[in-house]
Amino acid sequence: MKFVFASYVYTRAYNSPEAWIDRINIYTGMLESLAKSNQVISIEQIDYEGEYQKDGVEYQFMRFSKNELRFPFRLHQFIKNQKPNVVVIQSLHFPLQVIQLRLLLGRKVKIIVQNHAEKPFIGLKKYAQKLADTCIDAYLFASREMGAEWVERGNIASVKKIHEVMEVSSVFKPMDKAIARQKTNTHGSPVFLWVGRLNANKDPLTIVKAFLKYAATNPTAHLYMIYHTDELLTFMQKIIDSSPQKNNITLIGKVPHSELQYWFNSADVIISGSYYEGSGTAVCEAMSCACMPIVTDIFSFRMITNNGRCGLLFEPGNEAELLSALKKCDEIDIIEKQETALEYFESVLSFEAIADKIEDIAQAL
Repeated sequence: MKFVFASYVYTRAYNSPEAWIDRINIYTGMLESLAKSNQVISIEQIDYEGEYQKDGVEYQFMRFSKNELRFPFRLHQFIKNQKPNVVVIQSLHFPLQVIQLRLLLGRKVKIIVQNHAEKPFIGLKKYAQKLADTCIDAYLFASREMGAEWVERGNIASVKKIHEVMEVSSVFKPMDKAIARQKTNTHGSPVFLWVGRLNANKDPLTIVKAFLKYAATNPTAHLYMIYHTDELLTFMQKIIDSSPQKNNITLIGKVPHSELQYWFNSADVIISGSYYEGSGTAVCEAMSCACMPIVTDIFSFRMITNNGRCGLLFEPGNEAELLSALKKCDEIDIIEKQETALEYFESVLSFEAIADKIEDIAQAL
């Protein structure tokens, strides 16, 4: 089959194909896996024009103005000229563009749209999404429950179009924990890791409060926190400094993405307190390095942990439930959970698994 992947977003900050592909490597591995048995063209929009080949994927770099992306005839004509069997559009927030695409392509070409954490539109925009739904053959959501929410709100007509497919994966691999910990200078038993923005949605304050209570009876446990925004840092620092267990938490700050492999392999457990995630990239990456997840009981994390079978779930914002989950680490076999998490990653969340799912969905349309 011939796949064309495209979006309606222009990223001006990049002007190098190599730098851009490296930037989106948590996604391009799927294209490369799909290209092993299919022809794959990916249209990228940065400050560069030209063709670029990598690992079987044909990248077409194009520039468009904002007005062109509202009425993207040139982009759509380029897509049509490729004579694809399937077009995959990134994001559900461009219903008018998808309608235009369908009018140009006709009904023979299948259109799949991938969700990237978008919420359903309301008001007049909702009607645009409902109209676009008649033009779309299938939707990819990280969790089937997330897609069902769109159906319940009336933006999508039928759950039959909803398919559960992880949106991104991980380029990281398991490595010797001793080597990783020598690199990161981590210590503790168990070692816990938190990665994310210090904002209300990620809820680091609940994580810190529960962990300090856990550390009061588990003095060898240690939590490392990596973050690249610091909205709640002042509040979090006050909570940590006022606790007798303050030395059980280390604030790392920003770390280059390439170095996260060492951190994920240093940790025994990955923690997330998110209220909402489109998928959960950091947790996925941690599981690819055999970390056991303790994460919130939200749609995307239910999928990413196989409904908690790979680790433990707790209610978002519920400090007591998180503390209970942390205490269970003293009772369960963490190594067994780590092995389960890695096996699930390889069978469901890896680039190869995602590509196989997309190919199966496309063939069934």
